[in-house]
Amino acid sequence: MPQIVILPHPTFCPDGAVIDAPVGKTLCDAMLDSDVDIEHACEKSCACTTCHVVIREGFNTLGEPTDKEEDLLDMAWGLEANSRLSCQVVLGDDDLVVEIPKYTINHASENH
Repeated sequence: MPQIVILPHPTFCPDGAVIDAPVGKTLCDAMLDSDVDIEHACEKSCACTTCHVVIREGFNTLGEPTDKEEDLLDMAWGLEANSRLSCQVVLGDDDLVVEIPKYTINHASENH
C-alpha cells in the first residue's frame, strides 16, 4: 500500500497529510477518501483541470498520461513538467509526494 504525502495547501489541506491508499485507486479518490477535498469539477472524467497536482516525488513511477490528459494539462494553472490530473493517476506500489497548486482555472467553483 503506497503512502501519499500531501503537502500543505491553504484551502484543501492546511496542515498537509500522510495517507495510505490501496493500489489501483486513483490519486483523486484516495485524497477525497482521506478528507482532502480537492476540486474535481468534471466528476473525475478527465474533462477539466481542477484536480491538477504536481508530483514532487515518485513521478517517474507513474504510468504515462494519455494524450487527452496531456492536452488538458496544457490548460492547467501552474503547469510543471511533473504535473498530472489526480483523477487519472492510478496508484501503484510506490510512495508519492503531492502538491496541490494554489489556483485552478475553475471560475465556477462552489467555494468562491
